[in-house]
Amino acid sequence: MIDTISTEIAEGEERIRLEVADGIAELTLCRPDKLNGWSWESTRQLGLLADRIRFDPAVRAVLLRAEGRAFCAGIDVTAPGGAITGESAAGRNRNYYEGIRWVHERFAVLARLPQPVVAAVQGYCLGFGFELALMADIRVAAQDAVFALPEARLGVAVDAGGDLRIAREAGAGWAKFLALTGRRIDAETAHRLNLVQQVVPLGDLADTARALAAEIAANAPLAVQGIKRAIDSYADAALPAALDRVAMTAALTLTSEDSREGYTAKAARRPPHFTGG
Repeated sequence: MIDTISTEIAEGEERIRLEVADGIAELTLCRPDKLNGWSWESTRQLGLLADRIRFDPAVRAVLLRAEGRAFCAGIDVTAPGGAITGESAAGRNRNYYEGIRWVHERFAVLARLPQPVVAAVQGYCLGFGFELALMADIRVAAQDAVFALPEARLGVAVDAGGDLRIAREAGAGWAKFLALTGRRIDAETAHRLNLVQQVVPLGDLADTARALAAEIAANAPLAVQGIKRAIDSYADAALPAALDRVAMTAALTLTSEDSREGYTAKAARRPPHFTGG
């Protein structure tokens, strides 16, 4: 079950760490042994921490980063509470629809923070990880970064609107190319498509991203936040309605036989056989 009530993070269950210093709130994905795999609990903690940042006058900018060799390799299929249940197929579908809408709401807290968010990306940035990075205002990638939306290969939708944000940044053709094939692209290709703004050597990633966040934090906060709101208002004008379509498609695919086949085939390291059901 999704925890939609608690506002606490149990000891040993930390997925994201928050530290604030020198005008910068640093959000760190801190499960490197799991390649920072994403879960319902990760989403809950992201919403909680973003809410704490939102009204903190000491925070002028946000740095989103990750420990270890990957930014986020996608969904952690071993995480507790991974599957949503229901008393019938229709009930399960409805529950997934509401679950994905809940995810969108938690992610929106990050994407709509008044303070600009700079993401520092290294290694695997796949699926939900790619979608998370795309919610930042500015992305800095290490040369070893690898990006992909592999969901169609598993029989599920791109749950959190990453394909929509690629369409916004790179155009509809590239969004379809990446989301419909599931292909991986390297950091230089992502830069060429305007999906990242800087590419740097891995050893320079932390310093470059932090310096960028500090440069933003040094500017007038009312001006910075107003600029962000104005650009987002223009760029995201059609996003809310499109995200609701995403939630419905995600619910349909997550409850389909094709999704079961996709994950089973991946675990067995064999090609999937999709039937459209």
